[in-house]
Amino acid sequence: MFLKENVLLAVAGLKSNKVRALLTMLGIIIGIGSVIAIVSIGDALTNKVNDTMSSLGANNIVVSVVPRDSQSSWDKVDDSDLLSREQIEKFQQKYANEIENVTLAAGGGSGQVKDGRLYANVSVQGVNEGYQAFKNIKISSGRFLKDRDIDQSRRVAVVSDKLIGKMFKSGVDPLGKEITLYSGDDVSTYMVVGVYKYEQTAMMGMGGTADEDITTAMYVPITVATEHLDNQNYSDFAVKAKSTVDSTAFTKTIQKYFDKLYAGNERYRCDVQNMEDMMTEVNSMMGTISIAVAAIAAIALLVGGIGVMNIMLVSVTERTREIGTRKALGARNSFIRTQFIVESIIICVVGGAIGILFGILLAAIGVHLLGAELTVSIPIIFISVGFSMAIGIFFGYYPANKAAKLDPIEALRYE
Repeated sequence: MFLKENVLLAVAGLKSNKVRALLTMLGIIIGIGSVIAIVSIGDALTNKVNDTMSSLGANNIVVSVVPRDSQSSWDKVDDSDLLSREQIEKFQQKYANEIENVTLAAGGGSGQVKDGRLYANVSVQGVNEGYQAFKNIKISSGRFLKDRDIDQSRRVAVVSDKLIGKMFKSGVDPLGKEITLYSGDDVSTYMVVGVYKYEQTAMMGMGGTADEDITTAMYVPITVATEHLDNQNYSDFAVKAKSTVDSTAFTKTIQKYFDKLYAGNERYRCDVQNMEDMMTEVNSMMGTISIAVAAIAAIALLVGGIGVMNIMLVSVTERTREIGTRKALGARNSFIRTQFIVESIIICVVGGAIGILFGILLAAIGVHLLGAELTVSIPIIFISVGFSMAIGIFFGYYPANKAAKLDPIEALRYE
């Protein structure tokens, strides 16, 4: 009954000073809201990255040429420092029983496919046949690029259904039709051999881009994309291991192979990683960033706690005569102390509840803009509520103890 009376007194006090109570809660609201929003957005982005990387397959392994010294520059890299197509083919032949396919890719710039007033933005990507399985590209009609297209440097292309929808009339079969690519001063013609289903898979994609301005990938033979480049070798490539192969063990085997290949190169080496390793690194990095930013946001909770203590000290001063009257009527120190601690806890818990709603709203807006799916951590909510109560007790104790120790006679004389 005594606790119930204290709660009712605290609620009545909040109602009588709504604006002051809200301003007191503001630090708690902002602190808890920020922590929940940051952790939720971090979790959503981590899940999105994991989903994207998982869709690429756990058996995918990436081999990259990297400087031996982290301070080294790529400016002075020679063609001989990179991997030639012959070296990659020799590696593929050596481990033919373990490798399903090898993926090669090279950027071919960007441009527009035009036909009169019709246009479609594209990013040209030179790839080989293995790229389809590595990226899990879904062909809706026609076929993907074949090794013969690469070997013969054919002017063929695989384009998105978005491009087809803008460049061809409904019902027209685009397969075998020619499209014209304008890229800077270069104009080239390609024959469409396949159409893939466009899916926005960018890890940090903001979404909401108008179809008129959207840029989709246009896949062409890698030999065509690199024919004008002086450097014909590769800084990286990907390996898709067979489903029966232990990707972790095979990753170590590949690393040993390229360590021997680059043993005589003093400036560069090969770094080999599988998707599981990459996902672990990404999760660790995202977790560290979320914790660091959440810790900074939690400083607002400290500021909010100081605000609670300050307003409780003001409340004690304002209610000095009331405290004196209660003590004169027989109220013990513990009763007075409990009354003010309960009031402090009520302020923090109400502020915490509003902060939770505020944080979830911020997180929902953030993940929507990032094109991710909202995930709210239930443990974080419970921790936030508990933290609010702890702040109420910690920062409310000093004012409550000060009120409890007031001399009743002096308190009654207070003006």
